[in-house]
Amino acid sequence: MELAFESPVTQADRTFIKLRNDIVEGVIPSGSKLSETELSTKYDVSRAIIREAINRLTASHLVERKANVGARVVTLTPQGLIELYQVREALEGMAARLAAQNMSDHDISALQGLLKDHFDEVKGGESYYQEAGDVDFHYRIVLGSKNTHLITVLIDGIYHLVRMYRVQFGMAGPRVTTAYDEHRHVVQAIANRDGELAEMLMRRHILYSKNNIERKLLITSQS
Repeated sequence: MELAFESPVTQADRTFIKLRNDIVEGVIPSGSKLSETELSTKYDVSRAIIREAINRLTASHLVERKANVGARVVTLTPQGLIELYQVREALEGMAARLAAQNMSDHDISALQGLLKDHFDEVKGGESYYQEAGDVDFHYRIVLGSKNTHLITVLIDGIYHLVRMYRVQFGMAGPRVTTAYDEHRHVVQAIANRDGELAEMLMRRHILYSKNNIERKLLITSQS
C-alpha cells in the first residue's frame, strides 16, 4: 500500500504539505479565513495551486467551506473533540486489536524500537512531539492492522485533524510521561499477541488523551 508521507515530487504536493503542517501546528490559527491571494504570495505559488491544496485540505477535514464565507481552517472546539475522539477511540482500539493479530515479529520489533527512540524526548518531561507518519506511534499501529478500509478512514480521513488537536493541546505538560507509559503497555499487549487487551488499553489511552485536551480547550475558551 502506498504510504501517505512519501517525499513530495511536485510543487502542488510541496505546497499542500507545507500548508497542512502550518494548519496542524497552529502557524495558521484554527478558524482563520483562507485567502487564495494571500496564500499564493506567502508560499510563492499560483492561486491554482493554493486552490488545489485547499480542496485537498477540505477532504482531510482541516478546512471547511461555508456559503458567503469561503474557506476557513476548522475551529477546534470541545464538542468537535468529543465527536472526533469517540470515532478515534473505537477505530484505533480496533486497529490495536488487529495489529496484535497481524503485525509481523519484525513490525513489532520496529515499533518497540520506535518507543525507545521516543524515550529520550519523554524523559525530560516537557513534551512528546511525534512527527507525522511512520515515526508516529499511532500511525504505525494503524498500518499494522493490515486492514485497508480501516487505514483509509484513519490515515486518509481523520489523521491530520486528530493530529491538529494533539499537537496544539496534547503534547506537553504532566500528561507526557503517562502517555508514554500507556504507549508502552499497548505495545507490550501487541507483542504478547493479546488483541483484547491491546484494544482495551488503546481505547483507555485515547479516552485519557481526550480528557486532557478537553481540559486545555476549556481553559483556552474561558481565557
